[in-house]
Amino acid sequence: MSLISLILALAIEQWQPFTGRRHVYRAIGNWSQYVEQHFNAGAFQHGVVGWMLVVLPLAIVSLVVYWLAVSVHPLLAVAVNVLALYATLGFRQASHFFTDIHTALKEDRLVDARQLLAEWRGGDYSALGASAIARLTIEGALIGSHRYVFGALFWFVLLPGPAGAVLYRLAAYVGHEWGDSQVPEMRVFGEFARRAFRVIDWLPARLTAIAFAVVGDFEDAVACWRSQAASWADPTIGVVLAAGAGAIGVRLGMPVEVSGEIEQRPEMGLGDDADTGHLDSTIGLVWRALVLWVAMLAIISLAQAIS
Repeated sequence: MSLISLILALAIEQWQPFTGRRHVYRAIGNWSQYVEQHFNAGAFQHGVVGWMLVVLPLAIVSLVVYWLAVSVHPLLAVAVNVLALYATLGFRQASHFFTDIHTALKEDRLVDARQLLAEWRGGDYSALGASAIARLTIEGALIGSHRYVFGALFWFVLLPGPAGAVLYRLAAYVGHEWGDSQVPEMRVFGEFARRAFRVIDWLPARLTAIAFAVVGDFEDAVACWRSQAASWADPTIGVVLAAGAGAIGVRLGMPVEVSGEIEQRPEMGLGDDADTGHLDSTIGLVWRALVLWVAMLAIISLAQAIS
């Protein structure tokens, strides 16, 4: 059932990307803001309560809906899974800006590429050259493929019904909005959200890195993972970036000028400076990794059917 649901959800999104995602995030954002305003009294335990109020109810509701659908008909349960995956995976969402920037760089439209990168990441990138833009674009694609595909897919397979995918997506959202907030009043309140998502994302990130290594340059991917991942500001994302960079033989990270200021970042990966050829390699890497995940899920499903 999980395999069929995943294939259908990916096929539907390729045909027609989910256009209602912004409305879903607006509703979640409104609710999370309401919770933060009423529960943020500057204590860590208030952040714990707030996280539970935002993340757990929808995950539980999705599980109850799934169980009700199973009791009615298996096809209805598949439909519930497909709908949840269609709303949470976001494969096309992760690739939208990447594709546009890739095209702009290939056509030497550097100004357009800078503007697209600014819309994607926020900030001013007018000082960047083509290689730096390609480098940041590859980083965004690797992180996006993990956060919007592989991470949610792992939890979808692990927990019954769509509860895992919903849990992962909400935890990622709250972890970013609360845990990564630079507002002083949010630091203590958002600390649990940050920690919780790091725990939730710990194993999926490493499975994503393993997939990148298997379908890319395995030796370099593992070497970069072991020697470089811990130096990234978020070591969990460092695992994904280091393995992905090593798998395609490109240098990522490194200092970059954003909005007139130099952002210090460690070097990730090895090999050549990023260019459009590496953007092509990134596309192939992500697709091969996705095929590997689907194949593994097929094997698991077959084993369960036989037993």
